[in-house]
Amino acid sequence: MATALGSGFALAVRPVSADTIITPSDGLDVDEVQIPTASGDIPAYRAWPAGKGKKTYPVVLVIQEIFGVHEHIKDLCRRLAQRGYFAVAPSLFARQGDVTKMAEFKDIISHVVSKVPDAQVMSDLDATVAWAKTTGKANVAKLAITGFCWGGRITWLYAAHNPAVRAGVAWYGRLVGDKDEMKPQHPVDVAASLKAPVLGLYGAEDGGIPLQSIEQMRQALATGKAAAKRSKIHVYEGAGHAFLADYRPSYKAEAAQDGWAKMLAWFKQNGVA
Repeated sequence: MATALGSGFALAVRPVSADTIITPSDGLDVDEVQIPTASGDIPAYRAWPAGKGKKTYPVVLVIQEIFGVHEHIKDLCRRLAQRGYFAVAPSLFARQGDVTKMAEFKDIISHVVSKVPDAQVMSDLDATVAWAKTTGKANVAKLAITGFCWGGRITWLYAAHNPAVRAGVAWYGRLVGDKDEMKPQHPVDVAASLKAPVLGLYGAEDGGIPLQSIEQMRQALATGKAAAKRSKIHVYEGAGHAFLADYRPSYKAEAAQDGWAKMLAWFKQNGVA
């Protein structure tokens, strides 16, 4: 069990790009915390607006990429906190290993990511919501989730898992795939039973997520319940995978900025603001 978060950017993504955004913590209350779960504590990064008193903030669960809760994910938490949110990113690979210290992509996948069960992730996110409620700073009645790459897939799954979620935004999360004991379902399988509307943000040039699978997901949403029918998918022409990741060459500023604005508007539209 990894008991602490790494510092800086994950080893596998260095050197970082000159476009990397670093959001200051001025006016924020930020910290690394421990989330109690059924099988031990896991570390997390959290950020909310600084200030005394009993004010609470709408909650956004921030779901990591395959590179773990490294500086980029922490920065996204701070960006959300600057907009008035209680943002928390639990380390969902903590039991399997610290991917931030692994240099090879293939090792991250084979040694850690492939060994993380979806059921464990759902349970850890439930525990994170329960923890947030104990802080006195979280309004868990206004709960949203957003995730990136690996976390984008998880966003769809959690929106089908937890009826307390009001809105989700999935950034380039895989929609279909092979199934096994660790991953018995994929977003396309749960689309019809979503409990909260999800906005999917995808790149037309994403080699790992074909447009055919996006169309398959749209069809599944169209045949679902109310939350599924309210869900939307936006595809950015000229953008590939990880177009929000400003620390990587994949970054596309125009798509990233538009996607971020769409996310904030989606949260507000669905009562998470």
